[in-house]
Amino acid sequence: MTTNPDDALMLYGQAFQSRLLLGTARYPSPDVLEAAVRRARPAMLTASLRRQTATPGNGEGNGFWDLLRRLEVPVLPNTAGCHSVQEAIATAQMARELFDTPWIKLELIGDDYTLQPDTLNLVDAASQLIRDGFQVLPYCTEDLVLCQRLVDVGCQAVMPWAAPIGTGRGPINPYALQVLRERLDVPMLVDAGLGLPSHACQVMEWGYDGVLLNTAVALAQDPVAMAGAFADAVQAGRSARLAGAMAAQDSAQPSTPVLGTPFWHHANTQ
Repeated sequence: MTTNPDDALMLYGQAFQSRLLLGTARYPSPDVLEAAVRRARPAMLTASLRRQTATPGNGEGNGFWDLLRRLEVPVLPNTAGCHSVQEAIATAQMARELFDTPWIKLELIGDDYTLQPDTLNLVDAASQLIRDGFQVLPYCTEDLVLCQRLVDVGCQAVMPWAAPIGTGRGPINPYALQVLRERLDVPMLVDAGLGLPSHACQVMEWGYDGVLLNTAVALAQDPVAMAGAFADAVQAGRSARLAGAMAAQDSAQPSTPVLGTPFWHHANTQ
């Protein structure tokens, strides 16, 4: 994997050389997690305050916290599992104190079956957190109006899902995701639902600025190799986007030019 230092991912004025964000849950072991992170070299690692192992200074949680510090990758705390605005704000405030960072991945769940974001209250939660000094990356659906409202209240980036969390189905609404990319002029990262490196490459080709993964890597038969495959796919998709794809054609077009009359054709006419 190669990256162009002049093509950094910019979020809230901060530059990141990688366009892949990686989750830290559900790996077979801490050693596998560490190896996957070192292979993928992500921009940030997400960690949930609600996971016992994410809390420094609390018995068995020390090992996970020490691992995050040893990896030297910026931590993006998230509010996973929160179902109300007040709960999300309280969790974010605790995360800021424990992880010593203003970054927060805002998750506000509206449905426990699909883990779909609470689209009715997400904007209010984001607005309050931004006023409180947080750099908010909201997990949301691909709804254009919702994403525009998040931008209106101060979110400098949004993270729409491709499919419900953990399904690995890839983009289930390509039209909406592409329209969203065309209409909003802020960084956008696809968060949730990607299952294959080709899914990540595709959304990057559409112009998305990055992807956030967890289950697709953690539950792969070889998480370390899969982490590398996703990192390579993200970069390939970004390079393809910058290169500019050819326009699709309705009919076949010759790829080999015809230069004059072939020798064999001339010989057969003698």
